[in-house]
Order: sequence, then C-alpha cells, then structure tokens
Amino acid sequence: MNEFIQKVVGWIKSAWGAWSMMQKLILAGIVAAALIGVVALVGVSSKPTIAPVIDAPITDEAARSQIVTRINQEGVKTIVSSSGVVSVEDEETARRMRSILIREDLIPQGTDPWAIFDRDRWTITDFERDVNFRRSITAMVTAHIKSLDDVDNANVTVVMPERTLFAADQNPVTATVILTPRPGSDIRENKKKIEGVQKIVKFAVEGLADENIVITDSNGLVLNDFEGMADYERVGIIEREQKLIQKLEASYRAQILKQLQTTFSEDRVRDLAVKIDMDMSKKEIETSQVLPYVRRPRTPGLSYDDSQIFDSVLLSETRSTTSWEGTGFNPEGPAGVEGQTPPALKDMSNLVGKVTQETVTHNEQLSTELTREERTPRIDRVTVSVNIDGVWKRQYDEKGNVVIEANGNIGREYVPLTAEQIRGAETLIQNAIGYDAARGDSVTVQNIEFDRTSQFAGESAAMLKQKQFRITVLLALAGLALFFVGFVAVRAILRAQELKRQREEAEHARQAQLRREAALLEAEREGIDANLSAEDRAFQEIIAKATALAREKPADVSQLIRTWIMEE
Repeated sequence: MNEFIQKVVGWIKSAWGAWSMMQKLILAGIVAAALIGVVALVGVSSKPTIAPVIDAPITDEAARSQIVTRINQEGVKTIVSSSGVVSVEDEETARRMRSILIREDLIPQGTDPWAIFDRDRWTITDFERDVNFRRSITAMVTAHIKSLDDVDNANVTVVMPERTLFAADQNPVTATVILTPRPGSDIRENKKKIEGVQKIVKFAVEGLADENIVITDSNGLVLNDFEGMADYERVGIIEREQKLIQKLEASYRAQILKQLQTTFSEDRVRDLAVKIDMDMSKKEIETSQVLPYVRRPRTPGLSYDDSQIFDSVLLSETRSTTSWEGTGFNPEGPAGVEGQTPPALKDMSNLVGKVTQETVTHNEQLSTELTREERTPRIDRVTVSVNIDGVWKRQYDEKGNVVIEANGNIGREYVPLTAEQIRGAETLIQNAIGYDAARGDSVTVQNIEFDRTSQFAGESAAMLKQKQFRITVLLALAGLALFFVGFVAVRAILRAQELKRQREEAEHARQAQLRREAALLEAEREGIDANLSAEDRAFQEIIAKATALAREKPADVSQLIRTWIMEE
C-alpha cells in the first residue's frame, strides 16, 4: 500500500514538473471551483426548508396576528416575511395548518386559500389542472350570485366526476349552492329569483342538469324544490289577488265616501261598504262577426249618406236549364229485352206534358271580422251599500229660546232624507263605480237614523253648563255692581260727614274769633292798655292773615283750624 502511494505521489510530481505554467494555472482554477461548489452545496443543504401557508401576503396586521397565534397553538414555529407572507418549516405542516385555518374561517377576506396552485412550477399534473378548472368555475359562479341584490353571501360547490368509458357508468355533475339572503329580501319565497340563480349555475357548468342542483339557505331549507312550492305558490297567488281586490275596493270606497261627505257632511255619512267580485282566471275569447260589405264609404262633408252598403259581394254565378216536351214515350225494343233508356228518362216515360226547369247558383262573399282577446282580471260584480243619516233640528219656543224637555235634554226634531236625495246619492255612486246592470251591480242607499244618544246627552250637558255659567256670571256682575254702588254710597256719606265736620269746625273757629274780637273791643272800651306784647301782636297778625285767607280759601282755613284744634 505504501509503495502504491509512493508511486502515485511520484507520478504526480513528475507530471507536475512536466506541465507548463498555463497548465498548472488551469488545474488550480478547476480545483478552486470545485471547492467553492462543494462549500455552497453544503451551505444550502444545511439551511432549513420553509413552505408558505398562504402564498398571498397578509397586509392586515390583526388578521396576520390571529393566524400566527393559531399556528403557534399547534406547536408550530412560524416565519413572517417582510411582505407579510406566513411560512412554516415544511410543506406537510403548511398543508395541515392551511386546513385548520380554512376550517376555523381564519383566512382573510379576499385571500384565495387555493393560491398554492398558482405557483409556477417546472411541471403541472392533470389533477392540478382539474382543480384549477373547477376552482375557476366555482369562483366565477360565486361572484355572479353575490352580485345579485338579494344575496348577501353565497357558497358554491361543484363536483365534476372523472369521465368514464361508458355513458351508463358516468356519474352526473352536481352543484350545491348555499345562499345567505340580504335582510328584507324575498328570495326565499320568490320562485323567479330562485330559478334565476339555478340558471346561472346550470349554464356555467357543462353537463349540469336541473335535478342535480340543490339551492338552500343558511338554515338548510331547500329553495329550488319547485314541485313542493306549488301549493305555497297557489296560496301566494290567492293572497296577491285578494290584495288587488282590497286595493280596488279601498279606492272605490275613498272616492265615493269623499263625494258623499262633501255633499251630506262627514257626520252624516259614516258607513260605506264596497264589495267587488273579480274573475282572476285567464281567458282567451275569440269572436267572429259577419259585417255588411261597404262598397263606397260616405263622402265626408255631405249632408246625406251616399255610401253603398251590400250584404255580400257576388263572386260567381252558375245557371242550369232543363226542358222536356212530348208524351215521354220511349220504346225499349222487343219484348223481353232490357232497354237502353237512362234511369232519368225512365221516370219520365209514358208521361204527357211539358217541363221547364232553371237552376241558378250564386257564390257570394261575406265580410267577416275575427277578434281574439285575453281577459284577466275582470270585474264580475260591484256591490255598494251606504247609510246616510237625516238632519236633527233644534226646537225653539215663541221667544226664540231653545226648548228644554222635562228630562233636561234639548228638544230636537228629526228630518229624514227625501226620495230625491236618495236617488241623487244612488246616481252619484253608480257613476263613480261605472255601474253596469248587465253584470249584476247593486247600489243601496239607506236612510237609517244614527244612534246619537251620547252625542245629544253631551250637547245637553254642555248647554246646561253654559247656561249655569251665564247665570253665575250675571250674579257675579250683579254683586259687583251692588258692591260698587255701596262703596260709592259709603264714600258719599263719609264725604258728607267730613264736610259737615269741617263746617262745624269753621263755625266754631269763627265763633271763637268773634269772641276774641268782642273781648278786644270790650277792653278798648274799658280803657285797658292797648299795648300788647309781641306774642299778642304776632297772634293778632296771624288772626288777620287767617281771616283774609279764610275769605279766599275757606277749605284750607278750615283744615288749618282743625289742625290747631287737634294740637290743643
């Protein structure tokens, strides 16, 4: 072994020494490239492989956080790229996590859970082609159904079995649609809308038949069971027909009631009933009518009718004439031999006379008119009944006052409707409904007295209350007038007493003044010294001024004197 190694090393040294510098550089480059390749291969193989759970980036941070949290709950480590793609360690784990996210509805809105099939590969299998084809059709049908105004959400599943050699062994294509109607939509009960959804699915999927399509709501109720919906549809049709009749009756009632209340007042026309019988069946009527032939119409502007009208038009004429003269004897030859006489002439044999027959055949054309029409719906009969109250008039006595009966009620007299008023109301109603006696229309106008007991009792009570209020007001006014008269009288009495007292005070002051003057005169006569003190002089001046003032203003002086007396 050592000798072999030594020989190899010796051969390499001899070869290396024999090579040129260029050969040595080429060998060194090859060895260096091989080493670099080996190092790169080792580095790539040692790096762990990752697989995206969803190829599309998840930009919503909240949704991405929920996905990462749910995957971590399974004990799987996640890797989130800068663009938002969530990845796990291998493809098998990614498929398992993708199933969990789809089952728990954690796939973000607008993200395709089958985006894994959109990755570019070197090769693609037939299974993937079938899956992509089915997915495209399902997405297209789902988008079409969601675009309907009555659908809030839709879940479409299409099953396309593998093709077999014989048609008898071929399983049919099936489709299931789960609809979530919008609030307030009638798509559950509307057969036309369900048929529209069914046609969308049928024409979008090749080979899909109506019986293989199942459309349900979110509660599992089958919506495209049209045979089972027949009875329900019939009930719906009857309900719509009844609503149409009720709407027409309400329209007639409002129109007639408005006219009658305008004429007789709202209080007298309260009850009005309208009943309409309608034929909702669809009928095709064909009418054939024979009309006269107008050869020339009437000339416009003429004062007379110059038209030419015939019952028919002659198209052709056939004439046939038969004449016979003589005895009609026609020998038939020898006895015992059948003659050659025609049967028509045998009847005329041995006859004597003359026959002439003429037959004329006319072929005439008649003018006909064929009319086809459909009638639905049609009013068969209209019945209207109304009650109109008469007029209640109050009774008045000779003085023009309302008559009050013994029980306290107001005396009233009932005036019923006249026959002319009833006929006028009937005519008004007949014109409003388009009265047709041939179809059995009926209009009834009655004059039945309304029960107005509570109304009259309320009016009588209100009138009694009003009368009592008037009496109370009159008594109050009379008491106020007496109070005012008494106040004026008392005021006058007090004023008279005050004037009397003032006059007495004035008289008392005048008497006192006279006594003072008399005393002064008496003192002068007796020679008493007239030299008075300052107080007496001032008092005399005051007396003089008071006297002058009393002559000018006696009322003020009397008041002043009274004040003095009160002070003393």
